[in-house]
Amino acid sequence: MKDEYDFTGAEQGKFFHPLEELDIPIYLDKEVKAFFTTKLGDTRHPFSLNKMINSLLKKDIEIAKKISQETEKPGTGSL
Repeated sequence: MKDEYDFTGAEQGKFFHPLEELDIPIYLDKEVKAFFTTKLGDTRHPFSLNKMINSLLKKDIEIAKKISQETEKPGTGSL
C-alpha cells in the first residue's frame, strides 16, 4: 500500500447510487414460483412473472391500507 495517493481529477460520488435507484432481488419459494409460472403458461397473453407479482403486491398494499384506515380510531391517529 502506498503512503499517499493522488486524487487529482477524481470525481467524488462517481459510483454512488441511492438505495431508491437500486433494484433488489426478490427470491420466491420454489412452490410459489412454480404456481405462478404455471399460471403464466395457462394464459394466452404474454405476461411476465415480474408484472404478475408486482400487480398482486400492489393489490395487497391497497387492501392493507383500507384495513388500516377502517381500524384506526378517530381522533387518536393510532390503531
